Amino acid sequence: MSETIRADWAEKLLAAAERDFATRKRLADSGALWDGYHPEMEAVHAANADLLLAAFNAIGWPGRARVGEDAARAAFFILQHAIAKPAVQRKGLALMLDEIANGQANATDAAYLADRIAMYEGRGQMFGTQFDWDENGLLSPAPIADAQNVETRRANIGLPPLAAAIAETRARAAQENEKPPADLAERRAAFEQWARRVGWRS
Repeated sequence: MSETIRADWAEKLLAAAERDFATRKRLADSGALWDGYHPEMEAVHAANADLLLAAFNAIGWPGRARVGEDAARAAFFILQHAIAKPAVQRKGLALMLDEIANGQANATDAAYLADRIAMYEGRGQMFGTQFDWDENGLLSPAPIADAQNVETRRANIGLPPLAAAIAETRARAAQENEKPPADLAERRAAFEQWARRVGWRS
């Protein structure tokens, strides 16, 4: 792969991630980000997912050896946010798992993505990295499979204890003024409808 091709994909991935950051900040600052999945944010995520899929098809997993450290981080950031494109997230996870052994992807990132896919598919996550609002108005880990062994699994890939992750997630939400939904049942019903619409669930 030529240096020109590498640089071109790196530039595209970095620009796409910046669009995501900028859109999220603007919507968060206005308070609009927290009222469901904002259509503008979803549109940015979908366009970026299409770009990432094109990168997969052209160069494979865009790891640091192919696009450089910063663009590789941007690629994973885009992939994590490609929630309206199940096929892209699943393909990305498969590519990442193949690249871990040669250092072009890491197990921690793969764990976050695998947990996200499991949550959207309606399965228990394995590492407790994905959060949602609970009945007490607190951000808590989404359901965890084999919960009694989650701390061991987290430690094996370098994640901190779950209690520390919970505290950090709640502190970040408070800093961003993120509030629990006014009607949790309504929010969950809307999520189920969205998950079926985009293809996570039948």
